[in-house]
Amino acid sequence: MIDRPTADLDVVGVFDGFHYLKAQELPPVLADAVQDVGRALGLSDRWLNSGPASLMDFGLPVGFEERVVVRNYGALEVHIPSREDHICFKLYAAVDQGPRSKHFRDLFDLQPSVDELRFAAKWTITHDPSKGFLSELNQALAELDVEVTDAFWADQED
Repeated sequence: MIDRPTADLDVVGVFDGFHYLKAQELPPVLADAVQDVGRALGLSDRWLNSGPASLMDFGLPVGFEERVVVRNYGALEVHIPSREDHICFKLYAAVDQGPRSKHFRDLFDLQPSVDELRFAAKWTITHDPSKGFLSELNQALAELDVEVTDAFWADQED
């Protein structure tokens, strides 16, 4: 969705054929393959990691499972978040790490609409409802030229 090199790929969940489960650890066969590929390509052992799996603790954005894009690479099936869900994850990370973070730049490069940001903002506060986070979220939205009013937070069809 954006053109930026990255040092790693994040795994949030593992699909069991019916639902997404928190990827506390990569399945052993995948973890072995990750190490093999890392050695072959000179990458870190954590080039594919489950660092952000805690996003599953409070749930993925509503409708995630219906929007996910599935790609197959031989025996490997990869589920890629949709644009809407990617915006949710990037907004959450951008608020957490600040306006100078790579996540904020990524979010800016995605050029999300106000509706996409509204959907993402409503999801992010399910993960951190604190007043401090809300204040930082409103600042991030302002940096993205979004005017935050009561209408912004009003319910909409998701």
